Amino acid sequence: MTDPSPRGFIIAAPRSGSGKTAVTLGIARALVNSGYRVAPAKTGPDYIDPAFLSRAAQADAGEVETGSPFAAATQKSTAAINLDPWAMDAATLRARAAQHAERHDILLIEGVMGLFDSAIDGKGSTADLAATLDLPVILVVDCDRQAQSVAALVHGFASWRNDVTIAGIILNKVASDRHETMLRDALAKTAIPCLGAIPRRADLALPERHLGLVLPGDIEGIEDHLARAGSIMTTHLDFRLLGAIAAPVAPAAQIPSLAPLGQRIAIAHDAAFAFIYPHLLESWHNAGASVNFFSPLANQAPDADADAVFLPGGYPELHGATLANASGFKSGLVSARDRGALIYGECGGYMVLGQTLTDKSGATYPMMGLLPVSTAIDRPKRVLGYRRLTHASPLPWPEKLCAHEFHYSQQYFPNVEQSGVTERSTPYLLPPLFGAVDALGTPLDPMGCVLENVMGSYAHIIEGAAQ
Repeated sequence: MTDPSPRGFIIAAPRSGSGKTAVTLGIARALVNSGYRVAPAKTGPDYIDPAFLSRAAQADAGEVETGSPFAAATQKSTAAINLDPWAMDAATLRARAAQHAERHDILLIEGVMGLFDSAIDGKGSTADLAATLDLPVILVVDCDRQAQSVAALVHGFASWRNDVTIAGIILNKVASDRHETMLRDALAKTAIPCLGAIPRRADLALPERHLGLVLPGDIEGIEDHLARAGSIMTTHLDFRLLGAIAAPVAPAAQIPSLAPLGQRIAIAHDAAFAFIYPHLLESWHNAGASVNFFSPLANQAPDADADAVFLPGGYPELHGATLANASGFKSGLVSARDRGALIYGECGGYMVLGQTLTDKSGATYPMMGLLPVSTAIDRPKRVLGYRRLTHASPLPWPEKLCAHEFHYSQQYFPNVEQSGVTERSTPYLLPPLFGAVDALGTPLDPMGCVLENVMGSYAHIIEGAAQ
């Protein structure tokens, strides 16, 4: 990896649970320890894995979790970005990848689910991203309870699409030296190089919570974990071969993105509001907007001169009591509303703008009361999927948008439940924020609501859609 231009590769797997996140984190930290500047990225709409990738690449780790979290947006740091082949067109993907890789040695992309797994419409897989960016794939194979069959699995994946190159294999969860020998002997028939074998290690796994992995700041000893992962990868993988596999990242032109919510944007950011895409912040910064962060959990109010307030998604249900008592935060929101600032909440932010929030234990807390909606973590199954949205709201964005939903809560509209209003229908007498269809184009109930300059929904906006 001595070429002055950035090079890249994608870490993928045959299925979820193969250990690709742990392997990717370890490779990122091992490369950083060897002096490489690593630009990490995650395939798809995930918020959690990018936080870990940023930490592994040592991307201003303290700022990623507190203060001004997304230095990548304004300072070209190594904080991870999202590359979403469902929501972003080919030109946008190439441009974002190229811009992110600038002033770095390696663009390291973690895949999502299995290599060919996609949205319900068959689009948006890691393989689609690899083909679009013309980058090689390194396949992490869970070898637990299999031996020679690994060759058939790898052969099948390697031959499935002509526009996707599986350039290397990492054997994961290998039981013994004898097991490794059997696996390597079988793989020799595929002519695909094996970069190494990672032994079965329980201490490489990360804990989970109801919405997926916990955030880095929630894990005691996270730096020790990443250091250990880096050491394991250094010991067991052939980084010389990895360097030979990495391919040049093609340059691309600047591309337009979603307009900023305002000229002076106040964004909530702390443990309750952690989910926001760095590419949005970067585009707002490039458009000349100023972005300032504040912490509702610390009872901070948005800047008094902000003309837009953004409450991103996160885990407000874990901090109900603190938010309920954040009088300074609430009064700041009320002041922003009264002076006409645009106030926009996504998912968790939408929940906080409502009347009440009921957590998983059944405890109910008063929220900000700016929208006539109450929410509760009482849904038996999560809502998950891509969305195509339309709107005619005060949001300064195109009429058509790409987004996703991911939540276990549902919304209720006080005093109208007896009127036939369903759990995801528009609040009585208030217009919805978005019309919505799923990835197949199947109509869904309208999403969210708008009350003058205050608005929100469960949708996480990714990008503008083709008009």
